[in-house]
Amino acid sequence: MRTNHLHIIKNLVTAIVVTLFFSCKNNFDEVQKIGVLQNQPIGEAENIDLKYTEYKDSTVDLLANLLSPKMLDYSNRPFSFSEFPEGVELKIYDEDDNKTTILANYAIYYTDTDIIDLQGNVRIATHDKDTLFTEQLYYNEKLEWVFTNEPFYFKRTTGFTEGLGFDSDKTFEKFQMLEMGGDFELDN
Repeated sequence: MRTNHLHIIKNLVTAIVVTLFFSCKNNFDEVQKIGVLQNQPIGEAENIDLKYTEYKDSTVDLLANLLSPKMLDYSNRPFSFSEFPEGVELKIYDEDDNKTTILANYAIYYTDTDIIDLQGNVRIATHDKDTLFTEQLYYNEKLEWVFTNEPFYFKRTTGFTEGLGFDSDKTFEKFQMLEMGGDFELDN
């Protein structure tokens, strides 16, 4: 009798182990797919023509116009951002409808920090014909401030300046350089 109980227990344990063994799958491929999906954009847009307007005094004022061939939306990530892998053209209008145009081959907009990272042939041209050229430029939307640690070339109607590192307000009226280089002209 005791041997019979022992035999039943062994068979029961064996059946449970076999059931567990065959019910477990190698889910590594599924786990990898989940990781890949989390790294994919949540949205994709092509041929963007986004207009940012403000309603004031019963008129609609155009404040900015963003043009881009492609945008990838990564708002599904903990540190969300939008990527513009094929470049951007941003036209910004002031209260007098003066236009500043910003061009870059690539851009990332970080939603949580309101920082825009512009890369590759970055050019900012103001209505006053002042133009800044650099390979990378950051724009802080909250502070309305641009900055770079890269070499730059700044062409103004009064001459030009080139150097390394540029820091300025959005109108280029208050700007600083880390290092000057090339020919430049100083105003008294």
